[in-house]
Amino acid sequence: MGKIAFVFPGQGAQAVGMGKDAYERFEASRDIFDRADKALGFSVSGLSFEGPDEELRQTANTQPALLTTSVALLEAFKQRGVKPDYVAGHSLGEYSALVAAGVLAFDDAVRLVRSRGLFMEQAVPGGQGAMAATLGAEREALEALCRDVSATVGLVELANVNCPGQIVVSGTAAGVAAVAERGKEAGAKRVIPLDVSGPFHSSLMRPAADKLAGELAKVEFKDAAVPVVVNVDAKPVTDGNALRELLVKQVVSPVLWEDTVKFLLSEGVDTFVEIGSGTVLAGLIKKIDKSARVVSVNSAAAVAEAELA
Repeated sequence: MGKIAFVFPGQGAQAVGMGKDAYERFEASRDIFDRADKALGFSVSGLSFEGPDEELRQTANTQPALLTTSVALLEAFKQRGVKPDYVAGHSLGEYSALVAAGVLAFDDAVRLVRSRGLFMEQAVPGGQGAMAATLGAEREALEALCRDVSATVGLVELANVNCPGQIVVSGTAAGVAAVAERGKEAGAKRVIPLDVSGPFHSSLMRPAADKLAGELAKVEFKDAAVPVVVNVDAKPVTDGNALRELLVKQVVSPVLWEDTVKFLLSEGVDTFVEIGSGTVLAGLIKKIDKSARVVSVNSAAAVAEAELA
């Protein structure tokens, strides 16, 4: 038997109705949603189950709703007795991974991601920042193009290195537009603007990172029970204080998802269990390595029926 990694999705995986069947079927899931509602003082469960979609898509709502759904499914899935050798999460999903590894208490995590979402929304005035997905671009060539555009037009940086041929850029509206215009220079076949509320994972998020650092300092971080492979450098970390500092850095650094998956594969992981809404990570992992086994635990039925043998 090879090794198992639990992986957790980030923003973009949300969907109205997520977690509802788990809430109805598992006491462990219900407890998590009830705790989230109490910790935040509003109904995260109602927003997750009923929407409306435009409210759920607001960053400050999306983040606690996705974390709560992931942890609710995790708590139910834990009853199957499956233990991971590693955990990792995509951007926001790193908080779910930290809960799974015993680093953060769930109630602290859900309050932190609510704050993180608010800080990210507030960091750059509306319309000044942007993000776009490049398809087919070479990483080094795209980095060089971003450096050139940053020096001449406006700041733009790599934000998410998701899988071969799918890299998201983030920065000033002018900088992102220039990369979109000149994308072919880096081998991009298409550049698709993303409907987001800010230039996430770029150095323009520094105000959000600074505010988040203040909130993270108030919360206890325990050492991880299993290694957390972090977004910032795709390395395994267990030290609680180091993980706290990396969450600050993560806000202004690219999410190295492709590197994370390649590291896990190199460590002998042959089964990825995606826990949370949707199947976004399953798609990315398959593009990184077609032979990787991915099990998506995204519903009550999947909790009960996921094939791991």
